[in-house]
Amino acid sequence: MLDVRGSVIASSYIVAAILFIFGLKQLSSPSTARSGNRLAAIGMTIALSATLLDRQIVSFWTIAIGTLIGAAIGVYFARTVQMTAMPQMVALFNGMGGATAALVSVAEFLRLTRAGERIGLGEGTSIVLGTAIGAISFTGSIVAFGKLQEILPGKPLQFPLQRVVNALILLALFILGVMVVTQGGSTTLWTVFAAALVLGAMFVLPIGGGDMPVVISILNSLTGLAAALTGFVLHNQMLVVAGVLVGASGTLLTLLMSTAMNRSVANVLFGAFGATSNETGAAASAVGHTVRQTTPEDTAIALAYARSVVIVPGYGLAVAEAQHTVRELATDLENRGVNVKYAIHPVAGRMPGHMNVLLAEANVPYDQLLEMDQVNGQFPQTDVVLVVGANDVVNPAARDNPSSPIYGMPILDVDRARNIIVLKRSMGHGFAGIDNALFYHEKTRMLFGDARQSLTQIGQALKSA
Repeated sequence: MLDVRGSVIASSYIVAAILFIFGLKQLSSPSTARSGNRLAAIGMTIALSATLLDRQIVSFWTIAIGTLIGAAIGVYFARTVQMTAMPQMVALFNGMGGATAALVSVAEFLRLTRAGERIGLGEGTSIVLGTAIGAISFTGSIVAFGKLQEILPGKPLQFPLQRVVNALILLALFILGVMVVTQGGSTTLWTVFAAALVLGAMFVLPIGGGDMPVVISILNSLTGLAAALTGFVLHNQMLVVAGVLVGASGTLLTLLMSTAMNRSVANVLFGAFGATSNETGAAASAVGHTVRQTTPEDTAIALAYARSVVIVPGYGLAVAEAQHTVRELATDLENRGVNVKYAIHPVAGRMPGHMNVLLAEANVPYDQLLEMDQVNGQFPQTDVVLVVGANDVVNPAARDNPSSPIYGMPILDVDRARNIIVLKRSMGHGFAGIDNALFYHEKTRMLFGDARQSLTQIGQALKSA
């Protein structure tokens, strides 16, 4: 009976792993993302069901009750959290995964110690690394959540000798970890856990809110690594496979996001980008420049007579919760025979794929979403570009000004379109803290105000145009 049960568990884990792999593959495209999500959900259901058969971990009822509580919390947040708050929820859930991996590693160490079992070098190393990495991911994700939720300031938070302090904590973690592996001791392991919690917070505090997409990817990969290490400790193949998949995908995504900003991962983590606002330089660069304003009525006329329109969404679109309004405006334009597309920059928003998620929630057709490489060549033939809340990702200084701090960062070449209309609340800066040359371009018209209200007014004027 035990052999049969063991075979069923092992087979279920294999099936679940395959579903995870194919689900992850389908998540790489907006057109297949929903089916990929379903495959991964089915795989997780199978994995959880198989875990219920494994009585070696804890009792059946402990697992079942924990699963039900987790499912209830997940369903509640999935139904109540606004799509605009998805980055915060991703960061929070990722932190919970890290905390779980760390606590499970500690619990397994305590169980083995109380049972008097010998903990080998490999197992002890996995326990220490799983505890430390999971704890770092937990508090790092909580700080990222705080920055995204604006509970904490979005700008980098630094203090003197911060890097020295971080280095000392890291050294202490290494020494304590060696002590746990070689000598044991639950108190020492709990100290590792506490020190890692502090390091996780210190790790993310000096990073600006604009870099949170990359930070979330890094923390996601750390959580995956912690889960895989916990799988080694528990001798659970499913946990190892799932953790490796999360860690590998998070690492690849981190590299892609860094490439999209033309910055190294080290620069994101240790550069404190945006820590010093270049107010003086920005003011100086604006001297002699003219800001040309427009009205919703004039914008509606420009859009009505255009043959092609490209909409560039940014974080301002998310803040204003204007994704449905912009979709309605695009539909009205399409009914007039206007060709409408959306230009998506890889790091627009506050998490990887933020704009894709927002627009998908508003049922924007997938074939209208164009990546940067696809759309840049089309801007010279575009009649009107409508920039909704984007800033640094459309700043020509990244391409034309070698002295700019964002020089070399790939951008959407909206300044090469025939007409540009920018919807913003004010002339405020993006996360780079610099002025945007696009706002003073001779082809640019600024429409100030809340994006959703402005889009609504444009839509009303369009109906009467």
